[in-house]
Amino acid sequence: MTTKNIHEASLASVKELSDTRAEFVIKPLYYGYGNTLGNSLRRVLLSSVKGAAITAFSIEGSSHEYAVIPGIREDVVDIMLNLKNIRFKMHTDAPVELSLEIKGDKQSEKDGDKRVVAGDIKLPAEVEIANPNQVICHIDDPKKTLKMNFVVETGRGYLTIEQASEDRVHSDMIAVDAVFTPVLRVRYKVENTRVGQDTNLQQLTMVIDTDGTITPKEAFEEAAAILVNQYSALAGGTQVESAPAPGTRKEEDDSGLSLPIEELDLSARTANALLNNDIKTIRDLVTLSETDLKDLKGFGQKALDEVKEKLTELNI
Repeated sequence: MTTKNIHEASLASVKELSDTRAEFVIKPLYYGYGNTLGNSLRRVLLSSVKGAAITAFSIEGSSHEYAVIPGIREDVVDIMLNLKNIRFKMHTDAPVELSLEIKGDKQSEKDGDKRVVAGDIKLPAEVEIANPNQVICHIDDPKKTLKMNFVVETGRGYLTIEQASEDRVHSDMIAVDAVFTPVLRVRYKVENTRVGQDTNLQQLTMVIDTDGTITPKEAFEEAAAILVNQYSALAGGTQVESAPAPGTRKEEDDSGLSLPIEELDLSARTANALLNNDIKTIRDLVTLSETDLKDLKGFGQKALDEVKEKLTELNI
């Protein structure tokens, strides 16, 4: 089954505001579609884009999350919270085990506690850390050697601590509830816009912030692909033929209507009167009746006669 004449919008512009933030403009949209698309994309971006996180860890000398570790300023709960803030980029779908071994040095007595950060974790080739300066803990005993192991997995959305406990690779590790999504924030706004004389249209502007393990453009495209796959599964055999965006026509049917007003070779006064009324193309012009033209500011009978003569010459 095939239906026709459903218009599609386009990604009008992508503006990179930083390495982790970008602005996307989608237009033109029929009235009401701005919130429909904006809300759907936002929910998928925040819940379903693939990411990676620590799902379990162990600390030598600690068997549970409520322990206090000699020589370490933080307790295990504080360390767990810090681990949840480490942003990983994985080049494999299989769980990866990482390790960390670091010793407090003599400088800690003089200059303060030794800071342990994400960059101290030993990484295989298939794992990267986007925020290596993320603090894990502080060693306040120069003789203390901290040894930790981690399991990093890929996923989507949120993994509860109950699920993490059930799926642990090593049962002796402490399970961590994990937030996989690499998208930190999504904002959107819907504004009115116009194409030619069609003013009942909308423009959707989205600003996406990520954690650095994925670019905003990659996140946007993945979210759109997820929605397409979900809706395609529901559509069955029904296909919808895309028509040009609102206010446009296919090039082969244009008959020169997309040409600018200047191509009519009108007098300067007539051309300026049209441009000042936001009539920029021949298509904008021919959609207006004689009454509409007469109502335009600065457009009189003489200008109307000139326009009619030029259109007749062009067989429009």
